[in-house]
Amino acid sequence: MTGPTGGRAGERLVVVGAGMAATRLVEGLVAGGYPGRVTVVGEEEHAPYNRILLSAVLEGSHREDALTLRDPAWFADHGIDLRLGTRVAEVDREAGEVVLVDGHRIGWDRLVLATGAIPTLPPIRGLVGLDGRLHESVHAFRSVADCHRLLDRLAEGLPGRSVVVGGGLLGLQVARALAVRGVATEVVEGSTHLLSGQVGEAAGAVLRRDLERLGTDVYTGVRAVRLTPDGLRLDNGVDLPTDLVVLTAGGRPSTALARRAGLMVRRGVVVGRWLESVTDERVHALGDCAERLGRTTGFVAPAWEQAAVLAAHLCRGGEEAGSRVTGGYDGHRAVARLRASGLEVAVLGEPETTPGDVVEVSNPLRGTYRKLVVRGGVIEAATLVGDLSHVGLVTQLFDRRTVLGPAEPGALLMPPTPAVPVELPDDVEVCACAGVTAGAVRACGRLEEVRSRTRATTGCGGCEGVVRTLLAGGEPAGQAVGSTR
Repeated sequence: MTGPTGGRAGERLVVVGAGMAATRLVEGLVAGGYPGRVTVVGEEEHAPYNRILLSAVLEGSHREDALTLRDPAWFADHGIDLRLGTRVAEVDREAGEVVLVDGHRIGWDRLVLATGAIPTLPPIRGLVGLDGRLHESVHAFRSVADCHRLLDRLAEGLPGRSVVVGGGLLGLQVARALAVRGVATEVVEGSTHLLSGQVGEAAGAVLRRDLERLGTDVYTGVRAVRLTPDGLRLDNGVDLPTDLVVLTAGGRPSTALARRAGLMVRRGVVVGRWLESVTDERVHALGDCAERLGRTTGFVAPAWEQAAVLAAHLCRGGEEAGSRVTGGYDGHRAVARLRASGLEVAVLGEPETTPGDVVEVSNPLRGTYRKLVVRGGVIEAATLVGDLSHVGLVTQLFDRRTVLGPAEPGALLMPPTPAVPVELPDDVEVCACAGVTAGAVRACGRLEEVRSRTRATTGCGGCEGVVRTLLAGGEPAGQAVGSTR
């Protein structure tokens, strides 16, 4: 089976968006020898960077320059026309052109929409002034510019208290970053528990206990309704005194361009197996703005998987032996990862909705929760909170759909023997975002080489400790690894 025709020599390819998915796509095009001419248009003025690790910059554990995925010189060296600090205003499908905000037109034979998602503004009275701007104490958190504004606010004088609106992955990372900076922080989440989009109530309760143990108060099942001179008022009548409000309450796929261009859009741009629009096979979409089989994704692992599939298809057309998904993209790889000081969470698949036998172990006193959903001996989904020592092996078994024996799922949830180094086989995956094995890491000499050649550590960043240990010639202590059948 083959999809729409692959790239031709001289083909003009325009990528709208310069984020993580777009950069991964361009890397794949370069590696695969794409024969066309590529133009990338990015709205932000910064070189493409790792948006997921912005909270680490806020926390102070990462330098901003460490987030850069590829600098402009890399694009130039590979013949890529990178245009930053500009925005595509319209897509003219009839003329085969994109129209920039300054009126300039760029012709295309094939178009990729990697426009990501836009943050949603919660219905809180007082957030926005009469001039349409956010109140001076209110900050969004999605871009480098947002991070700069928050850091500037902290530099002006340490706020006494802060409230983070949103108890999802980003909200918890920001809350921990502010707390590490010395700001007394509270989290407000409208759902019944934290990370309600990824985990169940039992895991959410353990996570809440962990967060409160670290000094952050959590309010769930309530919503912020009004910003007052004294702080943030909740719908249960409680007033939270605060000097700083950070909005992390989610986003939605950025589809305005696609809608105006007449492409089919539901929640995201509806695409087929090769990420091509079902309306126009010359147009593709990937990452947060794409919808495949009724699903959108807000995570880096599936976005990078989509980019690999599309790059392979555009370079050679049709099925690619090197692709992580044979014969196109069907949404197999759903991986979510939280990495913040004192908090660790990994979610594979959809553990709260996937049918199967549930094997779970919870120890709230230790702040750990582990759950596997198994069907026919195969791990269909998993939740790991507080202890990720087995995440590499569980991810490998999940990806390979390895059939386990009756006792093996339970054994996977048991804590490893502490401080016992165990050699990781070369084929064990250590980076879930980019699908990088221990062997691929060992083949590199330095961390910079790992990042450049494999992209490990440039996604959620959760694998950096294991990668550094492997590069140093050691093995992760207590990392339980078994053989697969």
